[in-house]
Amino acid sequence: MIFGKSKSKITQEEVKKALSTVMDPDLNQDIVSLNMISDIKVEGSKVYFKLTLTTPACPLKEKIENDCREAVKAIPGVEEIEMVSGATVAGRGKVSDKEPVAGIKHIIAVTSGKGGVGKTTVTINLAVALSKLGAKVGILDSDITGPNCPLMLGVDSHQPAAKDNRIQPAENYGIKCMSMAFFVAKDTPLIWRGPMLDKAIRQFLRDVEWGELDYLLVDMPPGTGDAQLSMVQSTDMSGGVIVTTPQEVALLDGQRGLVMFRQMNVPVLGFVENMSYFQPEGTSERYEIFGHGGGRKMADEYGVPFLGEVPIDIRIREGGDTGQPLVACHPDSPAAKAFIDIAKQVAAQVSIHSLQPVG
Repeated sequence: MIFGKSKSKITQEEVKKALSTVMDPDLNQDIVSLNMISDIKVEGSKVYFKLTLTTPACPLKEKIENDCREAVKAIPGVEEIEMVSGATVAGRGKVSDKEPVAGIKHIIAVTSGKGGVGKTTVTINLAVALSKLGAKVGILDSDITGPNCPLMLGVDSHQPAAKDNRIQPAENYGIKCMSMAFFVAKDTPLIWRGPMLDKAIRQFLRDVEWGELDYLLVDMPPGTGDAQLSMVQSTDMSGGVIVTTPQEVALLDGQRGLVMFRQMNVPVLGFVENMSYFQPEGTSERYEIFGHGGGRKMADEYGVPFLGEVPIDIRIREGGDTGQPLVACHPDSPAAKAFIDIAKQVAAQVSIHSLQPVG
């Protein structure tokens, strides 16, 4: 790229100063202060540098990259720019006396106030979307009495084994998964009291060989009972995602989930409105079967982000029944694109909360 000619010598300090004018709009800080810039080198009129974003799912990746090029381009004498762009998810750091889970940078709870809103569907497709964007992802199915994640991820035939006293998770579509479904017969109900739930959840968190993960998504049981409290109390969580549908009863129950997170000092990453509308393929008509906009309205009312809306698509249900998540198998569908956009927003919110001071 030829940007103009000058005999003046370009310095690394000039490059750093120019890049310090570039802001990360989500984090509201300049990228130099955020330690996103490294390896600045100048060879005559050519400038090299490395940009490291806080997540591979950054929704503003292209804007930040373009802003970097424009900032360096404005330095007199620069004729060529070589930028290497990557991403490293930073951990949350120790924020309480709770013991962290080794190797896992962020634990995200996905919950709903009631059943039937598609919470597990959202969890599965959100995990696949984050993985497709370049993150290392796992799913912990903490719905002990109704574990559906293995079926929907296509790993329901997994036979758990131990290696070096660690339980080996199932894996598909790049997602690691652990669930009580691997340990009981499909027709066997689990009728457990609180202490047993607590023990199982803690074991799945700490005795599973998760390896290195950027995000562990926890598919929570619906409601705000013992299992939810055990999960939240077991470790520091980076945040919670609340899944709802437009109906009033689902919104009211979603509100209870929000209150639970706030009472337990878990950041609320935002609301997802599932089954938001139906749009027949090839048309511009939208049918708001369950109403529309309630999730955004509630997010605005409580001052938390609205992460996005997912349209109704029969392939979501079909994929859930056959272990073929929509985002993996129909990535160009409107619903899959919605999940990918939501994944980017979730990743952005995790980064924002990770940089906020505790207390």
